[in-house]
Amino acid sequence: MHIILLHNRDHDLLEEDPGREAREDVVRVAESLAHALSRDGVNAEPLAIEGDRLDFVEALRFLQPDLVVNLCESLAADSRGEMAIPCLLDALGLPYTGSSALSLGLALHKPKAKELLRANGVSTPASFVVRRREDALAVDLPWPLIVKPAREDASVGVDFDSVVTERSALVRACESVLKTFHQPALVEQFITGREVYVPLLGNNPRQPLPLTEIHFGRAFDNRPNIVSYRAKWETESPECRDSTTGPARLDAVQEARCIQTALEAFAALDCQDYGRVDLRLSPEGVPYVIDINPNCDLHPGAGFAKAAQAAGMDYPTLASRLVEVALERAHGNPHTRKKGPGTARRADPANRNLLAGGAGLRHRAG
Repeated sequence: MHIILLHNRDHDLLEEDPGREAREDVVRVAESLAHALSRDGVNAEPLAIEGDRLDFVEALRFLQPDLVVNLCESLAADSRGEMAIPCLLDALGLPYTGSSALSLGLALHKPKAKELLRANGVSTPASFVVRRREDALAVDLPWPLIVKPAREDASVGVDFDSVVTERSALVRACESVLKTFHQPALVEQFITGREVYVPLLGNNPRQPLPLTEIHFGRAFDNRPNIVSYRAKWETESPECRDSTTGPARLDAVQEARCIQTALEAFAALDCQDYGRVDLRLSPEGVPYVIDINPNCDLHPGAGFAKAAQAAGMDYPTLASRLVEVALERAHGNPHTRKKGPGTARRADPANRNLLAGGAGLRHRAG
C-alpha cells in the first residue's frame, strides 16, 4: 500500500506569524505518522505543500496513492485555505483521511459553526461577532467574556487578556484581533468551570476515546483558566508547564453528557473519521461546546494520541486505525475512484523528483 501524508510547510512565509509554532508542528506530525505507518508492506511518505504552489496536484495525479493522509491546516500560511485541499483530493478521486471541505470550513468559521450547533440543540456559549470597533460597544452578554479570532484554531490569538470583565477591556481585546488577524472577533460568554476534551474515532459506529481534562497549575492563580496559545505551543512558558492534560475525573452522568454533546456537535458539522470536541463544563454540570477540531493534532505527544494510548492503542496502532477508518468510508464513496491492484505508483528513486525539486516540492523522509 502506498500512502502520501500531505501537509503544509508554510511557517516561514510571514515575517510576523502569530500561529508559527502550530504550522511548524504539522511537519513533525507528518514525519511521525510516516514512520509509524511504514511497516508490513506499507510505503508512507510525506509530501509538502510549499506556500501557495499547487504543483503537488500533478504529483498526486501521477503517483495515484491508495490513500492521502490529509494533515494540511493552511495554504500559504492562511488557515482559510485548509478547506481547499479536500476539494482538490475529491476532484482527483483520491481517498483521504478526515473530514470534508465543507466540514473543515464550517469548523474554522466559528460563528457559522455556533449557528449550526444552536440549530441542532447543542449547547454552546452565547456569542456576538465584532467586525469593527463600534460593534464592541453593542455587545450585550453576561460577563465575563472571552474574545478570540473568528476564523483561527489551535488557540491562535488567545491569551489571558482575551478574557474580559468590563467594556474597555472588551474593546481593546476586539481591536487587537481586528488589527492582528484582519478578521472579525468572536465574543463569547466565558464559561467558568472545567475544560474537558472528547476525542472521537470512527464513523459507524463513532466511538469516544477516554476523555481528558486540562489541569491548571500555579501559573493560572488569579488568572483565567484557559488554554492560551502560549500554554499550547510555547513549551518553556509557565502557562505551558502548568497546564497539563490528564484523565477527566467525571462521574458516569457527567461523562455521558459530555460524550453525547460531543457526538451531537460532530454530527451537526457532518465531521468524519476522527476529531476532538472541546467543552467547558459549567459548575451546574452543563457541557458547552467551545470548539470542534475535525482534523485535530495527531502528534504522538498530543492529546489525541495520549487518549488512544489510554484506550490501549500505541501510536503505530492508532496510525493504522486512522487508515482503516478512512478506507472503510471511502469504499462507500461514489466519488472515490476504484483502482485495481498495482495501480498506485511507488515513489521509487526514478519518480522521487515528484516529491522533491522536480515538481517544486521538497521531501523530508519519515
